[in-house]
Amino acid sequence: MIEKVIVLGGGTAGLLTAVTLKRKLPMLDIQLVHSQKIGIIGVGEGTTVEFSNHFFKFLEFSPRKFYKEVSPTWKLGIRFLWGEGSNFYYTFGNEIDLKFNELERSAGFYIKNMAEPTGRISACMHANKAFLRQHNGAPDMSMPHAFHIENAKLVQWLEGVARSLGIELLTGDLASIEQSDGQVRTLLLEDGTRLEADLFIDASGFRAELISKVLREPWADYSKTLFCDRALISGWERDGEPIAPYTTAEAMDAGWCWRIEHEHFINRGYVFCSKFISDDDAKAEFLAKNPKVTREPRLVPFRSGRHERSWAGNVVAVGNASGFVEPLEATAIHVLCYQARSLAVVLKETQRRPTPSFIDIHNRANADAWDDVRDFLAVHYAFNTAKNTPFWQHCRDHVELGGAKQLVDFFRDNGPSQACRSYLLHPTNSYGLEGFYALLMGQGVACDNAYQPNEKEAKLWQKYLAEVQQAAKRGYTVEECLKIIRDPKWKWAA
Repeated sequence: MIEKVIVLGGGTAGLLTAVTLKRKLPMLDIQLVHSQKIGIIGVGEGTTVEFSNHFFKFLEFSPRKFYKEVSPTWKLGIRFLWGEGSNFYYTFGNEIDLKFNELERSAGFYIKNMAEPTGRISACMHANKAFLRQHNGAPDMSMPHAFHIENAKLVQWLEGVARSLGIELLTGDLASIEQSDGQVRTLLLEDGTRLEADLFIDASGFRAELISKVLREPWADYSKTLFCDRALISGWERDGEPIAPYTTAEAMDAGWCWRIEHEHFINRGYVFCSKFISDDDAKAEFLAKNPKVTREPRLVPFRSGRHERSWAGNVVAVGNASGFVEPLEATAIHVLCYQARSLAVVLKETQRRPTPSFIDIHNRANADAWDDVRDFLAVHYAFNTAKNTPFWQHCRDHVELGGAKQLVDFFRDNGPSQACRSYLLHPTNSYGLEGFYALLMGQGVACDNAYQPNEKEAKLWQKYLAEVQQAAKRGYTVEECLKIIRDPKWKWAA
């Protein structure tokens, strides 16, 4: 039976996993050890709806303290500046994969321009509004949304939550690891502390101290699909720019740039491929595009891929220790939430005596989660026709679509049909037909099954678009919403 758990790593991955396990299995004795020598990566600070669902639904935390201590801003989706003619909105709600009773086909067949609003969420993004206004005058925070979060503030909040749950936080540096028979036995710290446990959580980031260095778990490489391998990170203090309720992803010569909207700081980063541009040239392009940058850009090399198994022996790898896929679509925390929830479910269902079959399913599910991200990102790169630089030409010619190929072929033959979804995507795929269709339609991928609505349908569709745009204009900006929730009179739903 698992009674004692050691978490190696005190960043977001280690803390989120420790908090999840302790919240769901309070009888566990959990210690978390982190090094003061290792800083925060800070590669992107966006989340997906998975983050909100994990903390406020699965773990049932009240948002009040989270908002007060983390000071997030809201993210309704991503605005892609993907090149001339390929600029579009990607939202966290269904606007394409949606059926209206009055219309013959699903909404995707009536959309002509993804650069314009296609529903209430993209209308808010287009109008720079975070939430619609309800009849009672309050912002409608039930709309699907995620957050922009400064990583340091998130870690600090998670540390407080961990302590309140009774998790012991230790500071120390790893000196050596004792292992035998494919199991980790003891972690030895530089100060002489010996840490023993029934289960070890490897949250040591790219170093993957346990899953890779000790257990030598094989690596599944994604470099045939995802070519970027470096990120330059910087930004500037906000100087009056309005806070956008979305992340911006902008195509660059050898990759793309993110823009993440914090209340007082704008986080900007260039993800690029070192085979097509040098570090110095990437920095020059990045600074030319972003003249407001006030901090020296920081270079973070990375590789995209995953370990074959995230659970090997008595070690479970989470976060960057289990795998990493470049920051496009805020995948890191998204997969991390899924991993932590999966582990908690396994331990609860097996009464803390994890069986081989449950461990196998955990490994398969986590591998699928990473592979789904890889396949989804492949669509971002394979169909950008606006940029004619060597990098983007190489992407169009060589990106392997993997598991996304069948769905892409289906779309080209049939358009954004809702039929056959159970054959095109497995049930746990996080992006759904909505996500893939948004990318394909936004990048102008042609389909053979174009639909011409009749006059009545066309009028109904235009009426719907006019209504959502008018509603968005009456909505609240991020700044207005921050002021509302900070009012002592504001009543939280939970």
